[in-house]
Amino acid sequence: MIRVLVVDDQALVRAGVTLLLRTAGEDVVGEAADGQEAVRLAERLRPDVILMDLRMPRLDGIEATRRILASVPTAHVLMLTTFDDDAEVYGALSAGAVGYLLKDGPPEAMIDAVRTAARGEPLLAPAVLTRVLARAVQAHHDSEARSGDDDMGAARGSALTARERDVLTLVGAGHSNAEIGEALHLGVTTVKTHVGAITQKLGLRNRVQAAVVAHRLGLVDDTFRPVGRPV
Repeated sequence: MIRVLVVDDQALVRAGVTLLLRTAGEDVVGEAADGQEAVRLAERLRPDVILMDLRMPRLDGIEATRRILASVPTAHVLMLTTFDDDAEVYGALSAGAVGYLLKDGPPEAMIDAVRTAARGEPLLAPAVLTRVLARAVQAHHDSEARSGDDDMGAARGSALTARERDVLTLVGAGHSNAEIGEALHLGVTTVKTHVGAITQKLGLRNRVQAAVVAHRLGLVDDTFRPVGRPV
């Protein structure tokens, strides 16, 4: 049973999402009406997954996500919104969210999304992921031009093992842990271990940043497809 915190400024939405998840057998441990309340409840309840509204009074979902993950790094935040905008998707993922779900999707998609998020898997359609990663690369180039810094983990790429580079290549291509495991003939748990080692060695906080580094290392091309074939 997955422990879920539902965050939305509309009481009707919170009630509907909570009912849906409980009917599906998941454990909704709390509800919050704004980002500040979400931060307090997340620190106290330590949920596995947080369904986070994007636009809320007092503290928006992106900043709430950033604060929550600073104190509860084991939580998986899934953004829940009516907006499908690249800038907002990028902002949410940069803050550490594992995925982005539109409120007008089918109910079963939300249930699947919560279960996917609980596994720490990215939750974005490939076409959306490609756009977001392209934006992330451009944002980093702009930041680099201003600061003269050429790092974001790329300079430490030599610290990776050959297998970790294979895994990073497929992360950069937007593959899930299960897909990476199938491609490299590894168990999902082993893939998770490799992803954890990669992010730790490169000083990254999420898979989007890892994908940017994969691009900067030349492991994937400008459309985020693998350069060569990891084996």
